[in-house]
Order: sequence, then C-alpha cells, then structure tokens
Amino acid sequence: MLRQMITTGTAIIDNAYSPKGRDVSELLDDAEHNIFAIAEREARVGGGFQPMSLVLKDAIARIDALSQSGNHITGLPTGFTKLDEMTSGLQPADLIIIAGRPSMGKTALAMNIAEYVAMTAKRSVAIFSMEMPSHSLGMRMVSSLGHIDHQNVRTGQLSDTEWPLVTAAMMKLSSAELFIDDTPALSPLELRTRARRLKREWNDLGLIVIDYLQLMQASTHENRNNEVAEISRALKALAKELNIPIIAISQLNRSLEQRQNKRPVMSDLRESGALEQDADLILFVYRDEVYNPESKDVGTAEIIIAKQRNGPIGTVRLTFLGKYTKFENFIPNEVEPPDVVPPLPAEY
Repeated sequence: MLRQMITTGTAIIDNAYSPKGRDVSELLDDAEHNIFAIAEREARVGGGFQPMSLVLKDAIARIDALSQSGNHITGLPTGFTKLDEMTSGLQPADLIIIAGRPSMGKTALAMNIAEYVAMTAKRSVAIFSMEMPSHSLGMRMVSSLGHIDHQNVRTGQLSDTEWPLVTAAMMKLSSAELFIDDTPALSPLELRTRARRLKREWNDLGLIVIDYLQLMQASTHENRNNEVAEISRALKALAKELNIPIIAISQLNRSLEQRQNKRPVMSDLRESGALEQDADLILFVYRDEVYNPESKDVGTAEIIIAKQRNGPIGTVRLTFLGKYTKFENFIPNEVEPPDVVPPLPAEY
C-alpha cells in the first residue's frame, strides 16, 4: 500500500508540473480518484469468496435479531406507515429513485423523508440540492415542519400566529443533523468525495438525497443515456460503499402526458434503461388533480412502487398538503387540507 501511495503521489506531482492541456479541476478530480482508488483496493483485500456455511451463519443471525426485535421495519423509517409496511423502510446500500412530472411533489416527498430520518430516526442526512439554493430548501422545510403556508414563508408575509410556528420549526431544524450542499452540476466523483468527507466527520450518516439526478454532470461527454448510466452506476456503488440508502430524484419523460392514463410506468423514466437496472426501489409520485382539477382525489397522492428488488410492488396513498409542501399519512374521507394552521406536530 505504501508503494502505491508513493507511485500515486509522484504521478500527481508530475501531472501538476505537466498538465498537458488539462485544467485544474480535471487534475484535482484525477488526483482524488487515484487516492481513493488506493483506499478502495485496500478495502477489497478482505473481500472475495465466502463458504456457504459462513453466509448462512450471518443470515440466520440477522433473521434471529429481526425476529427478537418484533419490528417489521428493517431499514430507515420514512414516517409514512403504509410505505414502511411495504418496503420495511429504506434499506442500507439501496439506490432509491423518486420520480414524477413537474408539480407532483417529488422533491417535497424526498425532503419530508429526510426530515423524518434526521429528526425522528436521529440519523445524519446529506442533501445535494442541484435544483434550488439552500435557503429556498430551508424555507420549504420550515413551511412543511411548521404547517405554515409556503407562500407566506417565501414572501415574508407572515401573520402574528405564524411567526411562533416559524421560530419553533427553525429551532427543531437547527438541532437536526441535516447538511445541504447546493453546488450545481456535481459529477459523481465530486459527490462521492463530499459524501465520504461527511461520512468521516459524522460517522452516523444515514441517508443521502440528490435533487435531482439529471442535473448531475457525467465525467464523459457522450450521449445522455450513457451519461445517466454512468451516474446511476456511481450512485449505486456509493450506496453500497457507505452502506446507506441513497435517494435520487428523477424526471419523467413528458411523452406520458399524451396518454389518457397519465400514471407513470417504468418506461417513462427519462434515460430509463440504466435507472431501471441499477435502482433497488423506484417510487413514482402521481397526483390526479394536477391533470384533472375536478378529480375526486384532490389532496391525495399515489406513491406507486414500480420496482422493489426485495419486496412487493403496489400503490400507497398519502395526503398532500400543497400549501405546506408536505405529505402525510392518508386518512380516508379526510383528504382536504385543513383551513386552520395546526400546531407543530408532536412527533417532531
């Protein structure tokens, strides 16, 4: 390993003296890649084949531990009861895709899950927000957590009853281990480097959220399908390396809007081939009221589990409180958003 470090260090110095037309960012990416490659090779030394007897020993130990716990949630809870029942929570090393057309609430769903993991499950959460600046994301979280009209938060036009809710929400959020990086167009290598650093600093890193996948920049400039394939493979590899779930928000092709039934299917995923293959869990967010204002399902969202590598597929209904950018557990016959601003939820 020391010989590898010396060789890599020498190569980095040589490249700095003779960049051969490459800019500083390319040289830095290459240096980080080579350094981390040494650590990866060292981590793989203990890998390789295991006899079935050891595999089964580990498996039965896990089954026994789960049986003794009496808890059906084996991963990170999302805060949504029916979704957790179907998925058993967000599993370590899983790549999770949350996809939907604009205005469906895919970012809101991912942020609601992030809030719950950080504030209730007490795990650190890293959010890579490439679509909106960190302060905008912070405003959305305050609105969601405090049940405060997002338009009022965004414009600063808050009533006397809303200010205490803002203060309470901010106090709760500031004590949570939520970390936001709003650097645009990160490459998989840059994202991996930052995630590793955070993991070293905060050993309890439990979840990474990326908003959104198509805004990432691939290292190779080929056709977009190949670029997305590179990104999805890198995210799956990172989830496995850090042994935590990674949520990546994704767009859907607009062609679905030409169909009569606009509920998403797997082929609607933009650059879908690689995402279908690499993802362990794919969730589509669909709200009928976006297309049909007179829909009987106003205030209701369908979370379509289109793929689950180790579990069932199906649909979970949630209540969507649009003015708070918040999803909640669905209660039949109570799908309309409340007119009165409720107090801060006790669970937080």
